[in-house]
Amino acid sequence: MNDQFLADVKWDRLWDATLETLYMTSISVFATFVLGLILGLVLYLTAKGNLWENYLVNVVASFIVNIFRSIPFIILIVLLIPFTRALTGSMLGANAALPALIIGAAPFYARMVEIALREIDKGVIEASQSMGASNWTIIRKVLIPESLPALISGITVTAIALVSYTAMAGVIGAGGLGHFAYLEGFQRNNSEITLVATIAILLVVFVIQWIGDYFTNKTDKR
Repeated sequence: MNDQFLADVKWDRLWDATLETLYMTSISVFATFVLGLILGLVLYLTAKGNLWENYLVNVVASFIVNIFRSIPFIILIVLLIPFTRALTGSMLGANAALPALIIGAAPFYARMVEIALREIDKGVIEASQSMGASNWTIIRKVLIPESLPALISGITVTAIALVSYTAMAGVIGAGGLGHFAYLEGFQRNNSEITLVATIAILLVVFVIQWIGDYFTNKTDKR
């Protein structure tokens, strides 16, 4: 019995699927961090009483973020099919999943960035302004450094969400562990493959959480 346990698992396919999941996650996390940080800064800076107060820009940015943050990921993939096909030339494979992953996660992270920036003591910003610091200097030397632990914690949560997004994208042919679990496990009624793929996804999540916690603690000045 023990000799037959996991005998049907194709370990080389599992390894390839894990690499595809790591590829999709790493690329989308990087792009989400950049776009989400920019969007979050726009949301915060254009709000009432802040450095770039602008009601119209703030309303438009909030509307865009709320729309894309509210669309279920599996529906977003379908909605983005024409855009994805035009961008990558295909709806299959890891690269085809990236547009939906990034567009789905960036607005979510942008709200986390905005919340992190709101937690900064206004007195620190006012002190920088009184010393003649420009807006760009305040952004680079005050806002981002002061909110860095929360920004790292936020991107960690977002990265874990992206792992689950890659699994959903895999069901419709994006590759990765989700595709492996669905095609080799579920469709062929092989619970062992589904179990092993699930464990692999959990390990990826645990590693991401550990890395995120490490850097959050390293940058926390409290």
